[in-house]
Amino acid sequence: MTALLGRTAVLMEQFERRCEEIGKHQRATCVQLQELSQQVAGTVLQSADESLRGLSGAVIDKVEGGLSQPVEAYEQRLQRAGVLLQQGSLGLAVQIKRLESLHGRLVWKVVVAAFAGVLLLLTGGGWLSWHYRAEVSENRVKADLMRAYNQADVSLCEGRLCANIDTKAKAYGDDKRYRPVRARR
Repeated sequence: MTALLGRTAVLMEQFERRCEEIGKHQRATCVQLQELSQQVAGTVLQSADESLRGLSGAVIDKVEGGLSQPVEAYEQRLQRAGVLLQQGSLGLAVQIKRLESLHGRLVWKVVVAAFAGVLLLLTGGGWLSWHYRAEVSENRVKADLMRAYNQADVSLCEGRLCANIDTKAKAYGDDKRYRPVRARR
């Protein structure tokens, strides 16, 4: 049981460690993606501004007309990607919460199973102790009887018990018909 509890504790520790690593990695990835989406939009605009400054007004109008649609489409794709990333991070957060809940339930199940096992062991031990105490008490009476029988001078006579009676000893019983048996020599 101790080995099982030890292994379970190791598994739980690894599970918690992995959950923390996944959470840290997910948060870092989310921050990096947000920074990257902001940098890309700024970089594209800055690059477009620098290239357009050197061109003449007519060329700038034509270039703006030609670039505005792809840039808008690119920005829309970036926004959609940001939304998808945010949804993915929310889904991952929900999954992490579910794993934490499962972890808590698993810990309680292990504690209850360990408690039930200890209770079962204590109950079984108590019952065995009571049972063997009764056996010892019963066998003690039988042992006293066997000790007295082994010390007495008795034998079997045609299937019946015969005894060498001490006729000079004091008589016992209600009508004084019992006398001690002589000790075996």
